[in-house]
Amino acid sequence: MQEKKIPLRNKDKSKQKFLDAVASILKEKGYEGLKVNDIAQTAGLDKKLIYRYFGNTNGLLDEYILSQDFWSNVTTESENDKKEFDGKDFTRESLINQFDYVFQNKEFQKIILWRLSEERGSLRNLTDKQEENGELLFNAFADSHFGENSGTFRAIMAILISGIYYMNLYAQINGSIFCGIDLQKEDGREKIKDALTFLVDQTYKKL
Repeated sequence: MQEKKIPLRNKDKSKQKFLDAVASILKEKGYEGLKVNDIAQTAGLDKKLIYRYFGNTNGLLDEYILSQDFWSNVTTESENDKKEFDGKDFTRESLINQFDYVFQNKEFQKIILWRLSEERGSLRNLTDKQEENGELLFNAFADSHFGENSGTFRAIMAILISGIYYMNLYAQINGSIFCGIDLQKEDGREKIKDALTFLVDQTYKKL
């Protein structure tokens, strides 16, 4: 018997319900709650559709995780910005946007903690995707600009990006004060953004 085709619009809606269900469970119960039956129940759909649309639960988690990750979705293209591309501006804006994104996205914070505490294919795929996209970004705007200093630039970015992750997680879990700066308050967060701007400016100036 030939399998009945599902209209594309219905398929997209169902896929989104599954992705929303993953987000809801991750926020309320953490990654331990991401079981196929619970995901299907939260989505209000038959669990068979998970296998039809995503291959398996890991496929669903892969799609959700990659959709949430900041750096996997950053590009140097901007439809609204017609000015000549400026690598320094792009670097500064990307870091500041990441700082805000991780702070605001509680589900992604759970993903970061999940990645640090458990070895899983979906999380390995996230790391691989980040590195793949990061390589494209470095090749596009950094390597040719910095030349022999490109390795130093990459190391500086590694420190800044990891610091942004850590500060936001620290502010949510262990308290908001870090080095005397309240990371939950707007003036404290502005100080961090000013520091990021300063560090990017100095990096471009010195290298």
